[in-house]
Amino acid sequence: MRFILNVVWLVLCGLWMAIGYVIAALICFVLIVTIPFGVASLRIASYALWPFGRTTVERPDAGAGSLIGNVIWVVLAGWWLALGHIVTGIALCCTIIGIPLGIANFKLIPVSLMPLGREIVPVD
Repeated sequence: MRFILNVVWLVLCGLWMAIGYVIAALICFVLIVTIPFGVASLRIASYALWPFGRTTVERPDAGAGSLIGNVIWVVLAGWWLALGHIVTGIALCCTIIGIPLGIANFKLIPVSLMPLGREIVPVD
């Protein structure tokens, strides 16, 4: 079931959301100071491509640096990506088949707002 949901996700919204994260990462790589944000954005892009069967957990070693970085991330790119997840989630929830995908989009909003200090792990 995860495979089917991931394929439908990839076709309907995963590819477009991952492209958004890659664009954000490229912008962060151009600005030398924001390279850690670019790395986090690429990590989330891979999660946005194939989310079912994986989840995010907070890293125990994340500290105040992650908090400050997340505040900067929200201002630079996080709110644009979260807005993309909101719009896509609402559009997917308009159909019965898209409701699980819309809910998955809503679950990605906190990750898109606060990517630093999180780790992507398999559900198993």
